[in-house]
Amino acid sequence: MNNLFGEEVIKSTYKFFDNNYLSIINTNKFDWQNRKRMYLKLGIKSELGRNEVSFFERYKTLGYDNLKNKSGKNNGGLMDNPGNRGASVFDPVLCELIYSMHLDKSKNQILDPFAGGSVRGIIAHYLGFNYTGIELRQEQVDSNREQSLSILDIANQPQWYVGDSNKLLDNNWNKQFDLLFTCPPYFNLEVYSDLENDLSNMDYVSFLACYESIIKKSCNLLKSGAYACIVIQEIRDKNENLIGLVPDTINAFKKAGMNYYNEMILQKVIASKALLSRRFFEKSKKITRHHENVLIFRKP
Repeated sequence: MNNLFGEEVIKSTYKFFDNNYLSIINTNKFDWQNRKRMYLKLGIKSELGRNEVSFFERYKTLGYDNLKNKSGKNNGGLMDNPGNRGASVFDPVLCELIYSMHLDKSKNQILDPFAGGSVRGIIAHYLGFNYTGIELRQEQVDSNREQSLSILDIANQPQWYVGDSNKLLDNNWNKQFDLLFTCPPYFNLEVYSDLENDLSNMDYVSFLACYESIIKKSCNLLKSGAYACIVIQEIRDKNENLIGLVPDTINAFKKAGMNYYNEMILQKVIASKALLSRRFFEKSKKITRHHENVLIFRKP
């Protein structure tokens, strides 16, 4: 087990989270943000390898491309999350929380079928667990491996596979996993590539069929009693109506034979959202999203 900031991480986690595990995870707290900064100082740069990411600029049709920030620059139409620019980066402190809740020395195998950036893999191995991630894009995996080699010992590296999870998960795997922990594309909120099997550039019917297939194949590799944790949020269709990605995700895991066991709300940092949310609501009558859903399932 690595020492982080002069303490054994897992032993300190329960105390760090106020000696309780509640359904609202408040990332605005000073302690959370301070711990996140300490993790990032290790050299984690999950945004690297994602130069091709482009956001779905559907809000331009509502006239929000005219909203300016203080520098006078355009906000890029990202008004479902006012104040949010650039590719999303996974929170390393959330990794610590989920790993500490569901893993120990005897249960330490993690599967991530939507690997994306480096955070979940590096934090897993920094804490003494074993991570296997599958990522469609070679450039992302190359970046992840480069970062990991600069942070972790060469004998303690996450395993990233390049390829389509829907195909690779059909292979004969010689092990089972103790935890599925992932964060899939939020349909086409972020478009990662123009690759044929990239979920982020499919229509929703195709997306959902592939998404459910990957979830089912991943859950088949979990041990009995193991948990699956997925971070997801609602999105809007081309008519600006909520699609229902969260209930569709819950149904996908139930179809895969998993029990819906816990759910938490990840409250995001407010930043400039509070200032822009009123203008956004007055223009569109839509509430600014300020959270993600953390859904947890258990295999019978």
